[in-house]
Amino acid sequence: MTVSIVEVSPRDGLQNESAIVSTADKLALIDTLVASGVRRIEAVSFAHPKRVPQMADAEAVAAGLPRGAVSWIGLVLNEKGLDRAIAAGLDEVNVVVVATDTFSKRNQGVPTAEAAAAWSRIAARAREAGLRTTVTVAAAFGCPFEGEVPVSRVRSVIEACAAARPDELALADTIGVGVPVQVRALHKAAAEAAPGVPLRWHFHNTRNTGYANALAAAELAGSDPVALDSSAGGIGGCPFAPNATGNIATEDLLYLLHRNGFDTGVAVDPLLPLGERLGELLGHQVPGQLARAGLFPS
Repeated sequence: MTVSIVEVSPRDGLQNESAIVSTADKLALIDTLVASGVRRIEAVSFAHPKRVPQMADAEAVAAGLPRGAVSWIGLVLNEKGLDRAIAAGLDEVNVVVVATDTFSKRNQGVPTAEAAAAWSRIAARAREAGLRTTVTVAAAFGCPFEGEVPVSRVRSVIEACAAARPDELALADTIGVGVPVQVRALHKAAAEAAPGVPLRWHFHNTRNTGYANALAAAELAGSDPVALDSSAGGIGGCPFAPNATGNIATEDLLYLLHRNGFDTGVAVDPLLPLGERLGELLGHQVPGQLARAGLFPS
């Protein structure tokens, strides 16, 4: 059983932090991630720097990325962002479509239908440019403004997005409210609404359910390809949603997957020192626990 890890700490991990991390320190973080064996890394976001100051150096980070072994991903919110991603020479783009209108307007300034239409335009242009595409349906498990999001609503958003032929569909628990029963329901909805499209899952551990959800997603995949987002140290969150803290920590996720018999191709040991280093850079202890508790057997 194989699970692909998509490392998001350089982007989703750092974007919610108030302490601005230098370009050099971001690249040092990325070097450690590459050395661990991670082969897909979401390195930057091409958001407006006034909206997400942590990503103001996106082009500088992209210019310093070691090319070849890793597929480099950039978050893109609009066509201008796509232009920047193409110019930066990235391999993949991730485009977010929020499942609820209220959150979509807060996050991107447009309702869900308009965001889905923008995704379709971006997908076509990205494909022409030779970039791999992921569409992420955000707030698929719950919305900070509208509350519960019906599976039928998420399914309709998936159907609208699938028409643009994404290389990958990601379902995101943006505010960390999901539980495994929802993972199962959304897995079924995605299989029906976007048959044959590989799934990727993005879980936050805000309410200590992120790892249970990740294991459920891995087990549901069976022999199908599946990817899980995670962030070194468990850092991250969404700056446009209240209390949306904490991605699942890459090292903790690897421990869980490896002990359950899954192959990820990523080594845990090189990641353990990152917890302390990230704590120094950010000015607070990071949520990940494996670096503090240690591996077992030791």
